[in-house]
Formats: sequence, structure tokens, C-alpha cells
Amino acid sequence: MKQIIDGKIYNTDTAEFVCDTSNSLGRSDFAHERSALYVTKKGAFFVAGRGGPMTRFKRDVGDGWSDGDGIIVLTKAEALAECERHGDSADIEEHFADMIEEA
Repeated sequence: MKQIIDGKIYNTDTAEFVCDTSNSLGRSDFAHERSALYVTKKGAFFVAGRGGPMTRFKRDVGDGWSDGDGIIVLTKAEALAECERHGDSADIEEHFADMIEEA
């Protein structure tokens, strides 16, 4: 998937996969989502995927919402939160070492 947002190219083929951010819901559920967190070579984070009408990928169809797909740009803090929800410790330590510390 490739999309240009604010003059910048976000491309899942050239970005590094960080972690899967999908949920386990079936396609018949309006909240189903198949998505992943990526980081570009320049360090920009984004989520790419598709989902139902009750997800962040929903599409306005005039009189309601429908399934949609696309790319959502995240700040590094938002990406860390996404990775904490869906990734594992190795993913977090690899991509967010400057934002974590011992308790």
C-alpha cells in the first residue's frame, strides 16, 4: 500500500514492518481490522490497513460508514502506544529505546 500525505510518501513495500496491529474479529464484525505498524527509512511511523465501519479506516459513504483502507500517520509517541498494545518487548526496545527506561 502506498499513499502520499502532506507531500511525503508512505509505502509498506519500502518501510520496515514493526508489528501487527490487527484485531481478531471476523469480517462480519463492524469493528474488524487488519493492520500493521511501519516505520520509514527516515523514521516516520504509520499504520496501514483496512477495517470495518467502526474502525479508524472507516469510509464515509454519505448516509453512513463503510469498510475502508489507508494509511494513518502517527507521532513517535502514538506509535509507541500502538506498539505497547500490539507488539512485544523486542519490538519496543528496537524501535523506541530512546523513549523507555527501567522502572
